[in-house]
Amino acid sequence: MLVALSVNGQTDKATTQRIVEAKNFIFVASSALPMNSNEINTILSKMPGANGGGGNINLVTGNYDVRITSDSLVVDLPYYGRSFTAPIGRDDAGYRFTSTKFTYESTVHKKGGWQISLTPQDSKDGVRMYFRISANGYASLTVSSNNKQSISYNGYLAEPKKQLSR
Repeated sequence: MLVALSVNGQTDKATTQRIVEAKNFIFVASSALPMNSNEINTILSKMPGANGGGGNINLVTGNYDVRITSDSLVVDLPYYGRSFTAPIGRDDAGYRFTSTKFTYESTVHKKGGWQISLTPQDSKDGVRMYFRISANGYASLTVSSNNKQSISYNGYLAEPKKQLSR
């Protein structure tokens, strides 16, 4: 029997520092943590991947990420929680957008790691994103907006693959 396995992991300290300082990294979401409320807990406790109402939702097989470069922000994340406006299309259900106008503020922590704030200025809903990144590449992301409850994601950083030039 032949088994193929693709394993992803966080970056090492040197790579993490290089890609964060270059503003060129991918945040790969491995779990989502929606805000706790009774209605959401009831629904989430019945979903596959939920481990007992309102807690961690496993996203490992979903390929959800945030791609950050110096000139663009590409977000593809699911959303679990209360929305204050009804989504019109499929792309309105989660956080799925591309931004070329955004602010990027980074603070280095004394004990290592970074806190990064991203505010897309050309996306609807007033989205704000806050990353806490450890020196070894693990990260958490909190997303807030004007039209949805806040949600947090846990994951890790990955280095974008270099494209071959022809």
